[in-house]
Amino acid sequence: MQTYEVIIVGAGSMGMAAGYYLAKRGASTLLLDAFDPPHTMGSHHGDTRIIRHAYGEGKQYVPFALRAQTLWAELEQASGAELFRQTGVLSAGAHDCAFLQEVRESAARYSLPLELLTAREVRERWAGIELPDHFYACLEPASGILYSENAIRAYRELAIASGATLLTNTRVTSLQTVGEDVIVRTDSASYRGKQLLVSAGAWSAPLLQDLGLSVPLVPTRKTVAWFGAEDRLYGADRFPAFLFHLGDSMFYGFPSIDGAGVKIGRHDGGQASHPDMLERTFGSYLSDEGDVRAFLETYMPQAAGALRQGKVCLYTMTPDEHFVIDRHPDKPHIVFAAGFSGHGFKFASAVGEAVSQLLLDGSSTLDLSMFSLSRFS
Repeated sequence: MQTYEVIIVGAGSMGMAAGYYLAKRGASTLLLDAFDPPHTMGSHHGDTRIIRHAYGEGKQYVPFALRAQTLWAELEQASGAELFRQTGVLSAGAHDCAFLQEVRESAARYSLPLELLTAREVRERWAGIELPDHFYACLEPASGILYSENAIRAYRELAIASGATLLTNTRVTSLQTVGEDVIVRTDSASYRGKQLLVSAGAWSAPLLQDLGLSVPLVPTRKTVAWFGAEDRLYGADRFPAFLFHLGDSMFYGFPSIDGAGVKIGRHDGGQASHPDMLERTFGSYLSDEGDVRAFLETYMPQAAGALRQGKVCLYTMTPDEHFVIDRHPDKPHIVFAAGFSGHGFKFASAVGEAVSQLLLDGSSTLDLSMFSLSRFS
């Protein structure tokens, strides 16, 4: 049985990043994934993700977001791949929107660039947006878009070049502790690890149950769609990524990149699903296209063109929609990172670095206390 200093179960967004940072520091590292990342079975496909710094989900995320941005730039330089595009991010909502208030407070506390725009100013600047008068918007000019699949490819190539071993299409069937070690069994072999990281996305909960941990995670079916739109209005050289908070719903989207059309998704809602039994055909539910088309027809009517394509992915939700990044309370050589609740990818670089520090140094330079599992006790 081969022995590694660290075994990573789940080499998607967080796991692949962690594998790179561990291997870079000389740790013998094995990454196991049930698929062949980047792939379409988890939470990282669909080309792009938004990265924001003035964080409406809580100002305590801001240092995390800023560190992630720095690490994405370092990865871009190390890999030579294009990973970030500075389009700006526009967040819009009603004047009493708590999310926008948190964005403003985050920007003020950390001296982040932020423009406040009235509905009229938004309409004048972007002819493709119809914003009602009781709305306003916050523009983060330094934020933008990450190319998610390119990022995972870059981490994969650099991790392997740094000495990590990656086994793809290898499903982990059980986890077991034996003394101070962990035995990881797959559908074809078993491996011994001195330390373990579980970062298996929607498959994390049952694996963690093997280790005596109950983590409240709900895999949830989500969709995104691309619609035909004129680049003179919605092209990435002139139109920002966006989030709209409508009280009872939240939508996010991207400008048209290289003529692909406007990409849009609904952040809330979705269908709780087992990841192995997920309905992966876009259009299986009327809401797959209906929800986002209705949003576009109201707020960006000139982007409500023909449906170009739609994709199905997964969120793994926690009850409070904050992440779970922690160490096993009884087995300190086991770390887990899960429950990223549909807003985690932007942090993947910083999560990878942080968990590598937990494993090799015993603590992280970032404050991870808000992500403790104990908050659900």
